[in-house]
Amino acid sequence: MSDIPSELSYAKSHEWVRIEDDDIIIGITEHAAEALGEIVFVELPEVGQVFEASDEVAVIESVKAAADMYTPVSGEVVAINEALADAPETINEDPYGEGWFFRIKIKNDSELDNLLDASEYSEFLGTL
Repeated sequence: MSDIPSELSYAKSHEWVRIEDDDIIIGITEHAAEALGEIVFVELPEVGQVFEASDEVAVIESVKAAADMYTPVSGEVVAINEALADAPETINEDPYGEGWFFRIKIKNDSELDNLLDASEYSEFLGTL
């Protein structure tokens, strides 16, 4: 496993969060992508959908298993990574970059306080 980017925040359900302008970009961690194996399909939320923190927001299918993805923060989906429909393997290849899943307009900034920083997430992984 490579480095855990320090500029991101993390959920214990293995999603990462990047704050960009007024939006939050969300994807899954390299740990989650490696655990799933080769990702072959992703069912993303629709733009305009509203979710509460911890809601199931996407489905990820790999050659090994299917897994649910949860949103670590509440808000409205304002964009999805449409490139994943044709290239879901991007999640395995670049989970913290081009493999992002969706952007959400956060409803409650204080929810970000519930997330882990990179060192806390690394420590959490060490307990698994």
